[in-house]
Amino acid sequence: MAKLVPTKKACAVNPLKMSQPIGGALAFMGLRGCMPLLHGSQGCTSFGLVLFVRHFKEAIPLQTTAMSEVATVLGGLENVEQAILNIFNRTKPEIIGICSTGVTETKGDDVDGYIKLIRAKYPQLADFPLVYVSTPDFKDAFQDGWEKTVAKMVEALVKTPEPGAAKDPARINVLPGCHMTPGDLDELRTIIEDFGLVPSFLPDLAGSLDGHIPDDFTPTTIGGIGVDEVATMGEAAWTIGIGAQMRRAAEAMEKKTGSKARVFERLCGLAPNDDFIMFLSEVSGRPVPRKYRRQRGQLVDAMLDAHFHLGGRKLAIGAEPDLLFDVGSMLHEMGTHIVAAVTTTQSPVFERLPTEEVLIGDLEDLETLAKARGCDLFLTHSHGRQGAERLGIPFHRIGMPMFDRLGAGHQLSVGYRGTRDLIFTLANLVIKDHEDNHEPTPDTWRPGAEGHGHETGTTSAATHH
Repeated sequence: MAKLVPTKKACAVNPLKMSQPIGGALAFMGLRGCMPLLHGSQGCTSFGLVLFVRHFKEAIPLQTTAMSEVATVLGGLENVEQAILNIFNRTKPEIIGICSTGVTETKGDDVDGYIKLIRAKYPQLADFPLVYVSTPDFKDAFQDGWEKTVAKMVEALVKTPEPGAAKDPARINVLPGCHMTPGDLDELRTIIEDFGLVPSFLPDLAGSLDGHIPDDFTPTTIGGIGVDEVATMGEAAWTIGIGAQMRRAAEAMEKKTGSKARVFERLCGLAPNDDFIMFLSEVSGRPVPRKYRRQRGQLVDAMLDAHFHLGGRKLAIGAEPDLLFDVGSMLHEMGTHIVAAVTTTQSPVFERLPTEEVLIGDLEDLETLAKARGCDLFLTHSHGRQGAERLGIPFHRIGMPMFDRLGAGHQLSVGYRGTRDLIFTLANLVIKDHEDNHEPTPDTWRPGAEGHGHETGTTSAATHH
């Protein structure tokens, strides 16, 4: 069990944390034809917009109520009203998702009350989907904003089934956490469909931010799950949440629709995927397809091959709670020791993280801990690259933002195949680091050795040729 330690620094240096509003905005981007709207100043939106554009390398729909100093003091009704009308008339969205920011939360704007007044004033908006989520950026973090927004989507958009209505055993709702990439969602969709089930993802970033080029330009999201499909999610027999952050939304779905719910806190690693695959086999009534038996065998072999390189390594990792727990736990199972862990917000998963403490802090804290504790593997988002370079240790990018590499949206870590590929990537980083520093590896001769492989191997090097 890890002890959660809050930082006592007066300011963040090279921040790890991202704010609640952009977590909520990203969740809204998983809805088809959506226009996310941040209720705050233009700067709040522009910085979030730049972050998403640099990460996904795509056009990002994101608007603002453009609150000025005067409007902030007097109240934002007029700004919210004008923003909704402009978006509704000009971009023709299917839904507008509104997230608050620190400046309007400090003022105490009653946005739910504003929406009621706006609906009463404009008949064309009476039944139009307008979903508001309170996401002040002076508390909590990116993951919390995503969690609150998905839960609010369930509460506002999913229809309560008629009493006694039968559930469709072939339908299954999937509520993915913010730590999952569009590539992860595509992999999950394939796995679930191979059991004869029909998944509905909420949100579905694989449909909107997977990097495809649409036939025509649209100012709103270019894919994702439609509001009409969200409304019918109560007909599904099961709802699964991926990540502890989705427990709130899964419970809201269970309470509102009567669908059974289950949360999988991890999908990176051997045992978590065994549990997931067996669950799908049970709810579908089908045997596990042969290809997943083969993929499992490949993962076990990959773990055997890579443990020579990853076993005994000291890991420094900085990420949102669910991502840190998922990847960190998998590496612990490979024999890696988590000796420096930094996160952004509180989470119950840290009770099960195999390390002594987790610090709520920044990347300066992570670098300091990594140096003091002799870490030789560094995992965090792209802003950690300078720290890893100063430490002179292998660096792998996880999470968001990832702006200095292509394909961030397709990075895969779930399922047997995703876990296998991640293990190989990390092991190859360690091998390359050894080569760059002219150090021996389990597959090379040791300097001065006479006919024997490295001491961590079980076979002489000659057998590899």
